[in-house]
Amino acid sequence: MILNLLFMFAIFSIVTAGDPNVLIDFVAPNNTIDANYFTFTGMRQLVGGEYPTTFRALKVSMNEFLTLCGQSVSYAILEFPAGSINPVHIHPRASELMFLVSGSLQVGFVDTSNTLYKQSLRIGDVFVFPKGFVHFQYNNDTKEPALAISAFGSANAGTQLIPTSVFNTSIFEGILDASFQATRATIRRIEDGLKE
Repeated sequence: MILNLLFMFAIFSIVTAGDPNVLIDFVAPNNTIDANYFTFTGMRQLVGGEYPTTFRALKVSMNEFLTLCGQSVSYAILEFPAGSINPVHIHPRASELMFLVSGSLQVGFVDTSNTLYKQSLRIGDVFVFPKGFVHFQYNNDTKEPALAISAFGSANAGTQLIPTSVFNTSIFEGILDASFQATRATIRRIEDGLKE
């Protein structure tokens, strides 16, 4: 009986994981909102704008668009100039569903058994990156840019860049040396390269 109760509680906990439910229609700062409160104009720069020279992610999360608070959704436009990469990273609070609009991309993620799932995407393909898994996207075309749209199941998916988190956060140097089985000089070269 107790085992059954524990099992039921575990299932309930899994089912309720995610952004908290909002018990009102939407979260608003005051009672004087209008349709502008529900409109985000930050993507206008994409229309007729210059393509970036390095990878760029234009995000629409609750950090940029407060209206998303409590809505359990967010969005990003990913611009990949020729030969660019979105470095290995995780989204700790959401899965990512990416749609390739133009160009081609090499994508992949690593699961908890250290299995790499990689794919070559073409225009119109959709790929999912499970929540919390290390993943990447790479435009290996040396001439053509790529453009992708990513949707997230959280208003604040979060992004943690693995290289920055590991090598630019003042982790005790002996820990990194031992973790990567590398010399101090090698670790310093990596750290110095990320600071440029």
